[in-house]
Parts: sequence; C-alpha cells; structure tokens
Amino acid sequence: MEKKDSGAASRLDEENPEWTRDDIQKGRPALEVISELFGPEPAAFLKRGRGRPEKTTRKINQTLRLDADVLKAYRGEGPGWQARINRILRENMPGGLK
Repeated sequence: MEKKDSGAASRLDEENPEWTRDDIQKGRPALEVISELFGPEPAAFLKRGRGRPEKTTRKINQTLRLDADVLKAYRGEGPGWQARINRILRENMPGGLK
C-alpha cells in the first residue's frame, strides 16, 4: 500500500512566503520593530532578562545532616517534602519568629 503525500508542507502560502537570503539579511530583532511601531514602553515590558526571574525571597543552599529515618519519612510523603521540612522548622523557630 502506497502512502499518499498531501504535499501540504510544500505548498506556497501567499500570506506567509518563505524567506529569501535577502529577507534574512534585512531582518531585525522583534523588540526593535515593536519599539518603532508601539513605542518604547511596550518593548520594555516585553523584554526579559536571561535565565529564571529572581525571587524577592531567595532560599539559601545549606547542607544539613539528618538521621536516615527522618529523611526517609519526609521523602516518603512525596513531592514537596523539602518545603514541608522548611514549614515545620519555621513554625518551631527559636525566639518566636514566625
């Protein structure tokens, strides 16, 4: 049995023609074009930095030695076990800070 190729991917799209080398060379960054068309405020709003956005309250990576049975019990509760340990430590902080 032969497979029929509809050729959909090879058909020309009049509204979205394939870019030529000249089109690619003339291309500009999207934020530059948005800034021209709509002004600098929308372009600044859409621009984002590299990587994950910074949180206002950052966690600190700290090595903590726990008994094996304690760690096994919390991990056994499933995803979110580290957040649960953090919540329990916060509820029991010395000095009444909560």
